[in-house]
Amino acid sequence: MKRHFYFAFAALLFGACSQSVQTAPQSTVVNADGTVTFNYRNDKAKQVQVDVQFAGRHAMVKDSATGLWSLTLGPAAPDMYPYCFVVDGVSVMDPENQQWFPNEGFKNSILDIPAKNAPLIHSIQNVPHGNVEYISYYSESIGTYNNAIVYLPPKYNQSADSYPVFYLISGTTDTEEVYYKVGRMNFILDNLIAQGAAKEMIVVLPYGNPMKLMKQPMQGASMFRDFFTADLVGDLMPYVESHYCTINDRDHRAIGGFSRGGNQGLAAGLTNLDKFSYLCSYSSFTSTALPNVYDNAAETNDKLHLFWSGVGTDDFLFGNARDYTEFLDQKGIRCVKEYTHDKFGHTWMNAKYFLDITYRLLFNEEASAKAMANAQPTMAKTGEEQQFTPGVMARLFPRPILSPEINGANVTFRIKAENAENVQLVGEMLSQPMNMERDSVGVWSATVTGLAAEVYCYNFVVDGTQVADAQNMYLAPDNGFKRSILDLTSTDNRYNYSPVCYQVKADGSTFATVVPNVENSSELPAVALVAGANDTFESWFKIAQANKILDEMVADGKCKPCELRLLPSGKVDGKFKAVLNSADYKTWAEARAALVSVLEKL
Repeated sequence: MKRHFYFAFAALLFGACSQSVQTAPQSTVVNADGTVTFNYRNDKAKQVQVDVQFAGRHAMVKDSATGLWSLTLGPAAPDMYPYCFVVDGVSVMDPENQQWFPNEGFKNSILDIPAKNAPLIHSIQNVPHGNVEYISYYSESIGTYNNAIVYLPPKYNQSADSYPVFYLISGTTDTEEVYYKVGRMNFILDNLIAQGAAKEMIVVLPYGNPMKLMKQPMQGASMFRDFFTADLVGDLMPYVESHYCTINDRDHRAIGGFSRGGNQGLAAGLTNLDKFSYLCSYSSFTSTALPNVYDNAAETNDKLHLFWSGVGTDDFLFGNARDYTEFLDQKGIRCVKEYTHDKFGHTWMNAKYFLDITYRLLFNEEASAKAMANAQPTMAKTGEEQQFTPGVMARLFPRPILSPEINGANVTFRIKAENAENVQLVGEMLSQPMNMERDSVGVWSATVTGLAAEVYCYNFVVDGTQVADAQNMYLAPDNGFKRSILDLTSTDNRYNYSPVCYQVKADGSTFATVVPNVENSSELPAVALVAGANDTFESWFKIAQANKILDEMVADGKCKPCELRLLPSGKVDGKFKAVLNSADYKTWAEARAALVSVLEKL
């Protein structure tokens, strides 16, 4: 089904959730003068630093009486900034902050500094909000399921219209969540649509590293295949166009992205100009050797409504991006250029700024034609531009440690902690903490054998400090310290998984619904899945995998179709066939078993 009419029970859900949203304690304080005070409590640490994007890394000062480490930095301009604490040489997220930076590697929290006067374009404003759906689709290109996120404009479920589609890709080591959780792509577009400054559109956030999900190793010529473009064009786009109300022609498709995602977007778009007519590059560039693109300038120009490139002059990719647009100028291919000088270089401050500008141009032929007509030549070269070299690559993206390494029912966990004296592995798969062993370069490891096909939460304890697995991109969305997720369950392509739909209330609080892919889905009985005090509504989805449990049981004839409503902790009002609260179970395995039992009895 292409539309789920959630608004029929929206008022009920709004009432049920209005008193249940909890605010996590704040360890960061934005002061009246624009400075920020960072607080971190850890009486076992010998040294703590704070590393924040607007100021760099600085040592914190400990109050010996309370064990509280503090430091004030700034002032900083209103925006969103990644930060972390470095505890005795190991980076840790802020355990008191619910907002985090999804990533395959580093684990950062997010500091959100609001503007005092007019709200920032990415802020949550009192305007109609679109829904954000997490989808899982089977990709023939990589031989397994892949994930993506789909934004639907505010009127999508209230009209019979079809919409243009913008495929928006995050950067190196980012997950599909980053343009949502950090880039705020949905709130920026909500605000622009409400202002009449952007067209309504569907936005799709692909996962930019599908090779990481492949079950079989690459061999021979397949090592050189562009798996991202193959998955995008051959698997994701057909899924989107068969499950959502889209306009399926090149005039109504756009593609772009940040950093590596911009490279991927340009490469996919320029080699598929029969499918895309709007291209956006945010702090990126792509190959100058794409066939049948650059040597046919007149034809390429005729096919593109918009070719847009933005980069900061203080970006480590500035030299490469500048050289690329100069190459386009020399080939006679029109491209709009935008340069910034004050957003900390290769950052999501720039990515959000560029997205704000280009949203206003996408699928607006008059505005995009004007921008293209006014495109200026590339900024003159000074000889001092930063270039992206192999040395820069090695510094920014050191070779990762493999963790968790899954070999059937045996799993090896690893963490680098060169200065640590003791490291333990703790988790739901263990009855007690497990001591890890250190190698000659400071990498600690432990192997757990004979694990059942379950989903487990785990973390490391480094000299008494809880640390998530830096190499695992799957984090438990807990209220406090966020553990890592180990998923040993298996799936096959028999199942057509339904999306998990995130819905935003006027005050910015969020809940989710799962409606299975069946007819008459608007009349299904509902089961409420409530978060315990230490969980969030996302926990029933990302840890318990309630959506997959429901879809597989319905498909296998083990339960009747129903609707799942994933709610924050607190009082739940409304008529439900059953109400499950994660606080009532010692482990998520028990919670999943309880859900299966409830579904079987419907």
